[in-house]
Amino acid sequence: MMPVTATLAPPSPLADRLLRMTEPATIAMAKKARELAAQGVDVINLSFGEPDFQTPQYIKDAAKKALDDGFTFYTPVAGIVELRQAICDKFRRENQLDFQPNQIVVSTGAKQALANAVLSLVNPGDEVIVFSPYWVSYSEMVKLAGGTTVELLGTLENDYKVTAAQLEAAITERTKLIMYSSPCNPTGAVLAAKS
Repeated sequence: MMPVTATLAPPSPLADRLLRMTEPATIAMAKKARELAAQGVDVINLSFGEPDFQTPQYIKDAAKKALDDGFTFYTPVAGIVELRQAICDKFRRENQLDFQPNQIVVSTGAKQALANAVLSLVNPGDEVIVFSPYWVSYSEMVKLAGGTTVELLGTLENDYKVTAAQLEAAITERTKLIMYSSPCNPTGAVLAAKS
């Protein structure tokens, strides 16, 4: 009899929860678009929501001035008070919403803010209702937190909007969070009080 030898793969240095995640479709699409463009293919890249124009010059100038003025240190975790006040002013002026700066948190972007919220609220076993179609990262954030995504599909006949009856039927004792965007990313549908 010949001896059998086995080679074991070294364990991954990443946490198991990260290994359960899948690559977001937007990242896969962007990668494919870059590959095709490098081959000379004329590609219209619809993967990321990036603008097709440069940052306006006055914003670039303000960023340079802030660097020259020494504005290079850590800010408060929630964001500088002046910025949070400006956000409150915008909400009051344009959206008729009344917030105080201590109710505002500035993040590096929507994805970071949503991930922070999901990880702060969702425990393993909790259910998160997600209106579909939805931004591809929602379900992965829920998965990372150990929750279960409960997808509610908005239909073409209803302008891709989930109905109140669908939502009511989906809520259980395990429901912890409801995730949706209005206007919806990716459809642009806007929810109303009677959607």
